[in-house]
Amino acid sequence: MRILITGGTGLIGRSLCQLWQAEGHELYVWSRSPDKVKDLCGKAVHAVAELRELDRVKLDAVINLAGAPIADRPWTQARRKVLRDSRIDLTQRLVRWIASLPSKPEVLISGSAVGWYGDGGEQVLTESSAVQQADFATQLCADWEAAALAAEPLGVRVVLIRTGLVLTSKGGFLSRLIPLFRMGLGGKQGSGQQWMPWVHLDDEVALIDYVLHQPEARGPYNACAPNPVRNQAFAKALGQYVRRPAVIAVPGFILQLMLGEMAGLLLGGQNIRAQRTQDIGFEFKYADLHAALAAL
Repeated sequence: MRILITGGTGLIGRSLCQLWQAEGHELYVWSRSPDKVKDLCGKAVHAVAELRELDRVKLDAVINLAGAPIADRPWTQARRKVLRDSRIDLTQRLVRWIASLPSKPEVLISGSAVGWYGDGGEQVLTESSAVQQADFATQLCADWEAAALAAEPLGVRVVLIRTGLVLTSKGGFLSRLIPLFRMGLGGKQGSGQQWMPWVHLDDEVALIDYVLHQPEARGPYNACAPNPVRNQAFAKALGQYVRRPAVIAVPGFILQLMLGEMAGLLLGGQNIRAQRTQDIGFEFKYADLHAALAAL
């Protein structure tokens, strides 16, 4: 297959490139830093600086993962614009380009996040659930998904991957937590009772590969392990694996003072089930948090 990836130099994108290169697919990565693509994604990957370079390439699939990190810095007005531009504006540009092609790709698999649901409290949420609490993150995800779904009238199958916290030893949020836990500074955040939907990187990559090859798969799919845990249980488990006590709690009001509205990402949560994901036959390799951490 010929596959275009946006966000290909990111954590998930690099892992997809590794998998699909091994399977012999022809890969293209659209990047603002095309000179870095081969080093990060593989020597056989084609770097693309402008989409028009692919006007004559018959693509089978587009994987849209681009987006500035949402939790790297406070949500100032300038940062909010960066977050929206890197997701929504980019996806709109991508769909407009697809519309211009005489031969369309069969499928667009586009990133999203469990933030789409907002803080769900204790309610069990599936892909058919409505937004629970509207905030900046939910609107960001909703607009991102809407931009991708604009490809459906073009005859393109659109799949939306709503991802939880990705567990990996290669970076991501664990790379920021582990140093603190190793110094004995880890612990719950706020009440510690909020739910944390998570997914092992291997399962995230496997799910994207799976829906790529399932012609009937379309719409939203939760990329979250079947067994979410509460924040306090997550902190305790991580402390066990780094052999340090996880007892330094961070009060919610401190996080709110430090992070403003972004604190909702830590103090809120979603008790999510990947119902549609499992209904199409996908099986998670890492369904249990302890198994996932042990593997890492």
